[in-house]
Amino acid sequence: MTRIFLTGGAGFIGSAFLNQALTEGHEILVYDNLSFGQRRLANVADSRFVEGDILDEALLGATMRSFAPDVVVHLAAIHFIPYCNEHPFEASNINAMGTFRLLRAVRSVPSVSKVFFASTAAVYPAAAGPLSEEVPVGPTDIYGLSKFAGEEVCRAFQSDTGMPTVVGRFFNAFGPNETNPHLIPAIEEQLRAGTRVLQLGNTSTWRDFIHTSDIAAAVHALLRHDGRGCETFNVGSGHEHTGMDVVAAFSSALGERIEVTSDPARMRVSDRPHLLADIGKLTRVTGWRPTITLAEGIRTLVAAWQ
Repeated sequence: MTRIFLTGGAGFIGSAFLNQALTEGHEILVYDNLSFGQRRLANVADSRFVEGDILDEALLGATMRSFAPDVVVHLAAIHFIPYCNEHPFEASNINAMGTFRLLRAVRSVPSVSKVFFASTAAVYPAAAGPLSEEVPVGPTDIYGLSKFAGEEVCRAFQSDTGMPTVVGRFFNAFGPNETNPHLIPAIEEQLRAGTRVLQLGNTSTWRDFIHTSDIAAAVHALLRHDGRGCETFNVGSGHEHTGMDVVAAFSSALGERIEVTSDPARMRVSDRPHLLADIGKLTRVTGWRPTITLAEGIRTLVAAWQ
């Protein structure tokens, strides 16, 4: 059993990681300010849930010292790119300064032996073909910039402390309990309202969609990995799909024809044409492989509300 201090455990990816951790018998303390997450998604007793902000270094330190975790998994962040672009200071403050304050608090907790930081594929430049961890960064939006700043904070922390630190660059997550209006939940919302003519933004871009259960399994695999230094890993499916592929998967799952109309309000100026993970390093080091395809994941989503 491992004692895990989990930030963002009431959120989309955090709740998936939490449920797997509980199944594996780990002891978890969830720290979340519920600005985007929901308390019901954090399946822990009130004694193992702290409503707090990652900018509150005093509360972070006191909570961690009281719990005495073995590892810290830092998933709390502002994720939705349009929101980040509209609120650049808030996004930068939470994603970069929040990470800095969290890691400074970790220094006061002698029980911690490893840190995991959730970064993003948005740190990469716009490019076709699989992106490996060796590709020079080139973020094109505030979210990617703020997360890369968080990565740099992690590298400085590891250099100063010698503590093993893992950076996981998540690609396009999907699954249950989504808390941001990305493509898949936007489609779900409209379909559940009864429409079969969807209003969507750009559906011709290619994305690497990975189910949150697979992301959670990858994080657990990286926590078990006996690495040293500050290591960076892509966490994706290794497969690329267009928005229309996603629509087709919903159409197949429902057994109904779905049409799409373009909604200019949903278009993103910074949308890159491609985003695909090279997951060779993660698979080679941990043996992890994704298990849920896009079509399978969407069938599961549809089955939950049909």
